[in-house]
Amino acid sequence: MHDTGEPEEGHNSIPKGWLLFFFGVIIFLVWYIVSFTPAISGWSFYKGFEEEMAKAAPAASESAANPGMYSGQPAAIAEGKTIYAENCAACHNADATGGIGPNLTVSLKYGSTAQDIYDSVSNGRPNGMPPFMQQLGKDRIYKIAAFLESMKK
Repeated sequence: MHDTGEPEEGHNSIPKGWLLFFFGVIIFLVWYIVSFTPAISGWSFYKGFEEEMAKAAPAASESAANPGMYSGQPAAIAEGKTIYAENCAACHNADATGGIGPNLTVSLKYGSTAQDIYDSVSNGRPNGMPPFMQQLGKDRIYKIAAFLESMKK
């Protein structure tokens, strides 16, 4: 009756594969929303993150708990001297009397205890001291602290 000569697609049905895909996407979205919406499922990335941080906190506090553990041990001090020569002597001189960096054989601005030295080396300090925790690790920094403490005595 309405023969206009233009193609009409009113009687064509959608391919079954596309129909299956359409309903599959809808089912997936409903599942995803139910599974990962905190108000519905109670799931939260932050809960998992907080649990991981709580597990890691004791390990982190233990890692910096005893920087003076090598104080007075000749083998650790000798190894600390080697580590110092490789990593610190460029700025603080081989005898730790200062160069680009400050003199390490006297009382230090940020403290001279093993904990203070550990904090300075591992986290760095403003105006030039870079952090060395990634390069050295806590054990080697402990040995550097023992070496520097032996230089003051």
